[in-house]
Formats: sequence, C-alpha cells, structure tokens
Amino acid sequence: MKGYMYILECSNGSYYTGSTIDLERRINQHQLGEGSNHTKKYLPVRLIYFEEFNRIDEAFYREKQVQNWSRKKKEALINGELNKLITLSMAYKDLNT
Repeated sequence: MKGYMYILECSNGSYYTGSTIDLERRINQHQLGEGSNHTKKYLPVRLIYFEEFNRIDEAFYREKQVQNWSRKKKEALINGELNKLITLSMAYKDLNT
C-alpha cells in the first residue's frame, strides 16, 4: 500500500510533518481541524512538500526522520536544495574545527 510523507505550513509559519496512505483525505482532515493538535491550533494549513513511497512503513520512517530535522534543513528539502542537506546535518561543533 502506497504511503506519503508530507510537510504542511501552518498559519503561524511552523511546519508539521506527517505520513498517510491518502494524502488528499489527510490534508482535508487537517483543514477541518481533525488532524493533529498542532495543526488544529494553527489553521489554515498549506501542503508545501510531499514524497511518495511504495509502502506506508517507509513513509512513516521518513516522517520520523524529517521530524527531527532543523527548520533550515527542512527548508532545504522543501526548496529542493539537496546539496545543503549534508552541511545542515553536521553538528555545530564540527563546523567550527
């Protein structure tokens, strides 16, 4: 069963990362306040990025990975600036040596 990892931009400018088997239905749920507590507080939301996977467990794994990323790293992914992901993954102390 296909799965999707997605990033929403909330009305306060924050990002919400999730996964689902039905992207359109899940976005509609978020818009109706039936999604997460976070998106419910900051409606409306806007889909700004998604990835499609062959299996939902792969999408869920990717969701958990991206949730832990910094805002700058998420923005590099959203903007297709994949070359920045490695630098943004380095620990701050490693950049100053």
